[in-house]
Amino acid sequence: MSILYILIPIAILLVTLAVVVFFWAVKSGQFEDLERHGTSILFDEDKPEADKDNNQNER
Repeated sequence: MSILYILIPIAILLVTLAVVVFFWAVKSGQFEDLERHGTSILFDEDKPEADKDNNQNER
């Protein structure tokens, strides 16, 4: 029974930490655009600098 005196404050501390981290993530914009990062790996729009220079020299 005395273990509850230790576990309850630890649980309250962990929940408080989770809530603080959640609000920090929301405030910093982690959940603003969820789809762009998922599709950016599929569509590579940026070419390396060496490819751009080679394409300009060929023209």
